[in-house]
Amino acid sequence: MAHLRSRRRLALAVPVALSLTASLGFLPATASAAPQPASAEQATDATALAYVVNTKADRRTIASVRKAIAAAGGTVVVTHDRIGVIVAHSANPDFAKKMRGVKGVQSAGATRTAPLKAAGTTDLGAADFVTADEAARIEAASARTPDSEPLEADQWDLRAIGADKAARINPGSSKVTVAVIDTGVDDTHPDLAPNFSKSQSANCVGGKADTSEGAWRPYTDEDYHGTHVAGEIAAARNGIGVAGVAPGVKVSGIKVSDPDNGLFYPENVVCAFMFAADHGVEITNNSYYVDPWLYNCKDDPDQRAILDAVNRAQLYAQRKGTLHVASAGNSNHDLASDAIVDESSPNDTTPVTRTIDPGECLDLPTQLPGVVTVSATGVNNLKSYYSTYGKGVVDVAAPGGDGRYQTPDTPSKDGRILSTMPNGQYAFLQGTSMASPHAAGVAALLKSKHPWAPPAALQALLKAQANNPGCPESYDLDGDGTQDATCEGGSRVNGFYGFGIVDALRAVR
Repeated sequence: MAHLRSRRRLALAVPVALSLTASLGFLPATASAAPQPASAEQATDATALAYVVNTKADRRTIASVRKAIAAAGGTVVVTHDRIGVIVAHSANPDFAKKMRGVKGVQSAGATRTAPLKAAGTTDLGAADFVTADEAARIEAASARTPDSEPLEADQWDLRAIGADKAARINPGSSKVTVAVIDTGVDDTHPDLAPNFSKSQSANCVGGKADTSEGAWRPYTDEDYHGTHVAGEIAAARNGIGVAGVAPGVKVSGIKVSDPDNGLFYPENVVCAFMFAADHGVEITNNSYYVDPWLYNCKDDPDQRAILDAVNRAQLYAQRKGTLHVASAGNSNHDLASDAIVDESSPNDTTPVTRTIDPGECLDLPTQLPGVVTVSATGVNNLKSYYSTYGKGVVDVAAPGGDGRYQTPDTPSKDGRILSTMPNGQYAFLQGTSMASPHAAGVAALLKSKHPWAPPAALQALLKAQANNPGCPESYDLDGDGTQDATCEGGSRVNGFYGFGIVDALRAVR
């Protein structure tokens, strides 16, 4: 498998076009077909960049900074008053520098290196969809029980963490919602429709929340990632397809992927955290890193501003009672090491090779304070070959799949994770993108049992119920005599698994 640039690009789908007007509700009946004049903002999109300007969170300062933004040739897109984050667009190449000199501005920087509406790619490839014939074979090979799902025989991941048994005790409360911050969620999927929360869903692309009907859905079938993640968390036990870790909880979708290049820009993620917090979401799942930088370094003014803005938003959500669960990454990097070579950033223009200090350059949002960082495991409870790790960084581990070295005894013999896809389909994917929703599902079960637990207590409960296999004696996966990664720590806490692999059954007992 090729080197993976992002959590969300680990195993991918054959694209099928959707009608945006039909699925997202664009063009109301009263819309005019006549061309409309371009706004000043649209006219400068060819050269404009998006920026975050972070200020003191008081009205007088924010009002003053908004005036300074206009004077510097910028246009305010949205102001998050409660955290002092302003999103702006400007074609002025000196805009960020000018804003950093404004009284009350604490940090300011561009959120991208490519102009607004720049075309790009999402590095898509082909995934293994489950065909009707394959589904029939899986079901025929299954020892079905009255409470099992048709494709559950291939869900080794549920059995690995006791989620199948947990569902018989407590499938989770419908008063708990996990928001999938991702590429959108197809809420029309029959396995997701019963548990989907429209009132807690939105499209945050551009930095402002759009809650119109269907705005949270994927642009096309290529944007399947969020739908797969949602199924892992809360696919219903309804006699159709697959089951989620917490099949009784609610799931929502907050879309943050850019329609032009599929990237998750900072202003979109800031909007998502704010929206989740203000709409009563208990848990967010974050199977991505904030583009365009795999690591945001504090000594770079643009990257420092990104770090500042995203951190303010996620901390705001934590204060409102939201726990964030995030994937550790698919680069097999040791986040506790002294140096990491990053060859993928920025990913919206031309990447440059740089050596970073993981203590000073952070992967967002997974390395932010209070966020649960999740590494991935395969069917043998061994760290997946691609999973990033690090002692003192990884909090827990969860099944993410390992189709290369860990093969399950299932009908398909596929070591990846089976879940929902747009248009009522199912497919196998793998990555820490898949591990994070397993942990988020267990957190949702814990929240169902302990409804008054704040985020810090919920994270402590998540760590307490985990099972730690300890560092393996050898991690030479390909047998070439060289260790493929080094696990540091003991049987209680270590760099591969943090406090251990999550356990759904222990969570509900």
